[in-house]
Amino acid sequence: MNQFAPYIPLLEQALRKLDAWRSQYGEDSSDSSANSGQIEDILGRLTEHLEGNYPFHHPSYAGQMLKPPHPVAWLAYALTATINPNNHALDGGPPTSEMEKEAVRELAKMVGYGDTYLGHLTSGGTIANLEALFVAREIHPKKSIAATSNAHYTHSRMCHVLNTKFLEIPVDVNDIPDFNFIENHAEDIGTIVVTMGTTGLGTTEPLSKILDIAAKHSIRIHVDAAYGGFFSLIKEDLPKKEEWEFLSEADSIVIDPHKHGLQPYGCGSILYKDPSVGKYYKHDSPYTYFTSEDLHLGEISLECSRAGASAAAFWATLQMLPLTETGLGAVLKKAREAAVQFSILLKESSSFQLYQEPDLDIVGYFRIPEKTNTSEINKLSHSLFEKGMNQKNPADSYHLSLYKIPADRFIARFPNYRTDTDYVQILRSVFMKEEHAGFVNELADRIGI
Repeated sequence: MNQFAPYIPLLEQALRKLDAWRSQYGEDSSDSSANSGQIEDILGRLTEHLEGNYPFHHPSYAGQMLKPPHPVAWLAYALTATINPNNHALDGGPPTSEMEKEAVRELAKMVGYGDTYLGHLTSGGTIANLEALFVAREIHPKKSIAATSNAHYTHSRMCHVLNTKFLEIPVDVNDIPDFNFIENHAEDIGTIVVTMGTTGLGTTEPLSKILDIAAKHSIRIHVDAAYGGFFSLIKEDLPKKEEWEFLSEADSIVIDPHKHGLQPYGCGSILYKDPSVGKYYKHDSPYTYFTSEDLHLGEISLECSRAGASAAAFWATLQMLPLTETGLGAVLKKAREAAVQFSILLKESSSFQLYQEPDLDIVGYFRIPEKTNTSEINKLSHSLFEKGMNQKNPADSYHLSLYKIPADRFIARFPNYRTDTDYVQILRSVFMKEEHAGFVNELADRIGI
């Protein structure tokens, strides 16, 4: 497991080099009140506060979608932040703007868009999806945007922000969308959101089938791959690999480098297959966009100021881990391996039940209660959830999350249980750190599987 302290000399060396560049412009007039002793004291107190975090760095943490960035990413971010470029316009960050374009070009290549596309980084998946839905509204201003009940809540929220109708597509017990529902409402739908890796259990939705329906009714397709997008690098290892073959047919795609791209928060991205949608962003500014005739990233973004440090960090990471099966894909393979192995342990257990086979690296499961009431499952889930975080010895701790499922959907899968609650809360583990691959058995022992 990588620790960050050994990389400090590398950062010091790079900072000295940048200081030499800065010194060419004359004496530094920095405020002398920012003395090193005061900063040391503040950092000491900050460190004490930060130690109150959960151990996101350690594989015993398998709760939410949280992990530290790759060392090269945080080093590049910290180094670039000393300059603090703004990638809105080329004069705000010429080098980092080019880095962003290069990194986005690699993302477009990964999803199969080739050379004709439009895209940029964002501050996160929420803004990236907002931009995609904004374009969807502009293209079909009087039609609905539809997504399944498993889609991230950001889509319904952003439709409210955009004053656009949102249509929820029902799913069956196996998370398959109701295709008849889509057909029956096709005339009212302008865009369908397909989630490739839901944030709940990592479910890959049937993109190919929805594309077929969409083509018949001239419906646009937006793929929300904020969490799952990078798994396209290892699609041959996935149970629904055929769905990933159709990624390039989507009209727009969102992918979050700050999830499986090993980046600091916040770093999302939005890609459009048709670059002509840039016309919907058209605007002018009296004091920007003068330094170059080339496209300024702010001209194709709803956001204005954006951290050039995010682009530098992502660009630097791709120099070390390119978007290939053996580059960043090798990290994804470890995550997938951990989820598969953990699922096997659950299936071999007499005291735990796997909820469903994982599509990616998120596993849902529950402790089998003595009484077959859904309320008993909820109690056991809460008990295990709390127990893991409250171990006296950190070396015995574990960190999980909970996932809420409507009781009728749960009973459809597990009819031997009696419903006495509206929802069933199961345990959820996110194996997004490559270190999880070597820690699964230890984690299972700590949980009691």
